[in-house]
Amino acid sequence: MKSSKRRLEAELSEAFIKMQRELIGRGPQETRTYILEDMVIVRFKGVLTVEEKHLVEHDTGRKLVKQMRQVLREMYSTNIEEIVEKHTGCKVLSSHSDISTKTGERMEVFVIDKNLEKTIEQ
Repeated sequence: MKSSKRRLEAELSEAFIKMQRELIGRGPQETRTYILEDMVIVRFKGVLTVEEKHLVEHDTGRKLVKQMRQVLREMYSTNIEEIVEKHTGCKVLSSHSDISTKTGERMEVFVIDKNLEKTIEQ
């Protein structure tokens, strides 16, 4: 059932937006979640704050923004992974995150313990 896959992807997106609003004070401009085999991939567009947009104009500022976002991600990695586990019913084996200071886009990739795409499409 493709619709249940889309529904789950939308639910995950909404949960991530809510968490980011609570954490940073604002949500991304756009969030898309993709379930691909044993991975959940989340793409956030427009995540930089006004202050961060100014900082990334300079080399030192770019490094600071990346570093700050990395520290925040590490601090809240358990909470972030719990969102995936709660909505998918799968265990997160590993997760990876990066932010582009050029585009203001952030990516999250979660590797889970089963091929979720296969089970929700049947």
